Amino acid sequence: MTEREHGHVRGRGQEREHVRVAVIGSGFGGLGAAVRLRRQGITDFVILERAGAVGGTWRDNTYPGCACDVPSHLYSFSFAPNPHWPRSFSGQPHIRAYLEHVTDTFGLRPHVRFNSEVLGLRWDGDALHWEIETTRGELTADVVVSATGPLSDPRIPDVPGLDTFPGRVFHSSRWDHDYDLRGKRVAVVGTGASAIQIVPSIQPAVDRLTLFQRTPAWVLPRLDRRVSGVERWLHGAVPATRALRRGILWSIRELQVSAFTKRTQEMRLVEVVAKAHMRRAVKDPALRAKLVPDYRIGCKRILLSNDYYPALARPNVEVVATGLKEVRGNVLIGSDGTRTEADAIVFGTGFRVTDMPIAHRVTGANGTTLAEEWKDGMEALRGTSVAGFPNFLTIIGPNTGLGNSSMILIIESQLTYLSDFMRQLDTLGGKIALDARPSAMHAWTRRMQKRMEHTVWNAGGCTSWYLDAEGRNTTVWPGTTAEFKKVTRQVDLAEYQVLRAPARTAVPGARPTTTGAVA
Repeated sequence: MTEREHGHVRGRGQEREHVRVAVIGSGFGGLGAAVRLRRQGITDFVILERAGAVGGTWRDNTYPGCACDVPSHLYSFSFAPNPHWPRSFSGQPHIRAYLEHVTDTFGLRPHVRFNSEVLGLRWDGDALHWEIETTRGELTADVVVSATGPLSDPRIPDVPGLDTFPGRVFHSSRWDHDYDLRGKRVAVVGTGASAIQIVPSIQPAVDRLTLFQRTPAWVLPRLDRRVSGVERWLHGAVPATRALRRGILWSIRELQVSAFTKRTQEMRLVEVVAKAHMRRAVKDPALRAKLVPDYRIGCKRILLSNDYYPALARPNVEVVATGLKEVRGNVLIGSDGTRTEADAIVFGTGFRVTDMPIAHRVTGANGTTLAEEWKDGMEALRGTSVAGFPNFLTIIGPNTGLGNSSMILIIESQLTYLSDFMRQLDTLGGKIALDARPSAMHAWTRRMQKRMEHTVWNAGGCTSWYLDAEGRNTTVWPGTTAEFKKVTRQVDLAEYQVLRAPARTAVPGARPTTTGAVA
């Protein structure tokens, strides 16, 4: 079957644009999906982006010190290598520039619809397509690829009295660059990956910094350095050296996986390194006592920083070893009763990972939303397809996250799965859709949860954003990236129902016919 022409369908009394594929989001996942579609010869697609520029989380997060904790040569597409990374670990401006470069290099910009936030998606079982409502109008699509990402919608805790605070309040991913922190009393809430970059960046400029630490983090040295001009020249002139560097970085992280998933006792050796790192920078025993976690390293995301601990040891910094309980005017009250005054509050409290807002906007074949289907926990076949949501694929879906390596490796594996999904639709021919079988999806979920039981993320003694409200780990992939690549290499039609559009003579409103898997 050849690709359907870009066209229009009539619905709700108006003519709506129709595309073969609608991609939601223009971060690594969305741009990667677009590149893969184009390479497959599919050009009838749009990228729906709610903001005015591409980049996803690397566009939104512009806080001081923002950088990646995965080495640059591994945190980039294999099909779009960049020999010019300036540092081992690149900062936000360079990663965002890289994504802009990918957009232009692969001719994606004409496909991007900026300022087009998706307000709703509804599956039309008669027409076998998705009805999409955006802030810039409506359209329909045969296939939807959701690449909204887990780190896109900030989570701000519901702190009593926060609305009475007279100063500035903002989340790390929505940094207020118009507000000058110099000379101010600043409270930072949270000690995650963003906070440990923000604290040392603003500490020298503020009058006083109060860090509300509900749970201390394990922090390891950040082996960052400038990439020399000779190295950059060599990577550009001899591509094999660039590939070798990436391969070494990948191999090291693959070898580490068993310590997270099977032999968690090995993580004790890493704890020794982390404690030594802390002792070198923090001489005050009382402060050190506040900073030592009581859970196994790796249970929460391991953080990398060389200047976080030195910043906490400075005289204008106070660590409150508790969460923020209440706000009364400009007075912040910790759970232990600690009171401190502040002019600004910065929340480094993470994102809505296990309750993604997009899930409330997607209505499937059964008339239920994705959020309703996920009320007992997120699940998707091979992290990509959800039963009852035909021709709907998620990039960075349930149980695809990584605790120690590059998410770009997972994304590229899912792009391979997307590519084969589109090939299967073409091979089967006609107006069809593929819907994951509930039995296949549930079996996959049981397998994931069984493997998760003895991992450091589940058994390490902590509560993290990897876990949902019920304590289930629906976020992390419990294996190597090589294994994930293997299980997403192709679509197994036995795991799907093939839906075909009703015949033209069918009674209006009839449901699509369902056939078994086609070998």
